Amino acid sequence: MTVNFLITGASGFVGSRVAAVAQEQPGIRVRHLSRRTQPGAVPGDPGHGETGHGERLYGDLLDPPSLRGVCADTDVLVHCATLIGGDAETVEAVNDLGTRALVEEAVRAGVGRIVYVSTAAVYGRGPFRGVRPGEVPIAPASATSRTRAAAERHVLDAGGLVLRPHLVYGEGDRWVVPGLVRLLRELSATLTGCAALQSMIDVGTLGRAVVAAALSPTLDGGVHHVNHPEPVAAEELLGAVCAQVEEPGGGAAVDVATALDRAAGTPFALHHLGMLTVDHWFVDDVFWKDLDCSPGDGFAAAFTRAAPWYRSYLRAPSAS
Repeated sequence: MTVNFLITGASGFVGSRVAAVAQEQPGIRVRHLSRRTQPGAVPGDPGHGETGHGERLYGDLLDPPSLRGVCADTDVLVHCATLIGGDAETVEAVNDLGTRALVEEAVRAGVGRIVYVSTAAVYGRGPFRGVRPGEVPIAPASATSRTRAAAERHVLDAGGLVLRPHLVYGEGDRWVVPGLVRLLRELSATLTGCAALQSMIDVGTLGRAVVAAALSPTLDGGVHHVNHPEPVAAEELLGAVCAQVEEPGGGAAVDVATALDRAAGTPFALHHLGMLTVDHWFVDDVFWKDLDCSPGDGFAAAFTRAAPWYRSYLRAPSAS
């Protein structure tokens, strides 16, 4: 029996891994939604035809009428598309209103399962230590997180499944580890006294987990945290970045107070300092236990595999 998947965001960091994993599974037919297509394409019709990750359908979350018909003959909708950054109006149009229109279309088409890949950032700035789903309120601190929280509500109201990873790293990551490297470059030093715990998951494991959750007969609708069960200490994260990607400042080190002073007025640096100094550790006792999927290697092994990609990416002029 063939299971028909429709994946949004399949060209993105997480969505591309989800699409690749789904494509490799026997019995799964993969289609993905794309706003990039030939002029004159009819909504719901194939755009550029077959790609490496399956058939491409035209549909734009910014243009709800274009979504009409895209969920026809779909068993599972996996929604990975998110606009991060940009003006507040466009972010709302894509993440909130676009998701609402997509979910309405899925319900209209009788899609059996809707899965949304969200983020633990919907909880706000923390600290969070050993938090399980439902234990703390939603308190997003940015327009992106607010609109992703709204998208979650549309999915949950339709009986769908919401997955909340925290920090996702690995090949293709242009935010977590590159942001830490930029912070260390800004400081011209590494940091001491960072004791926070962070929930993390490598993107390959996340892709496998999303597909497994989409196919699972035991996971019903609701919210799950999707991270490796063992949180990563900030000291271990920094040590891996400095040892395997880039060590700044000739081995110099500064404490957190000095770093905060040097980073004043630099929003990205302050944000990543918060990552190193505030706990964001999320627990889910059910997810990996009930899922036919392993959480994979711990941080040390997974990061070592990704380090060559990070070094290559950060050497490119566009990453400076």
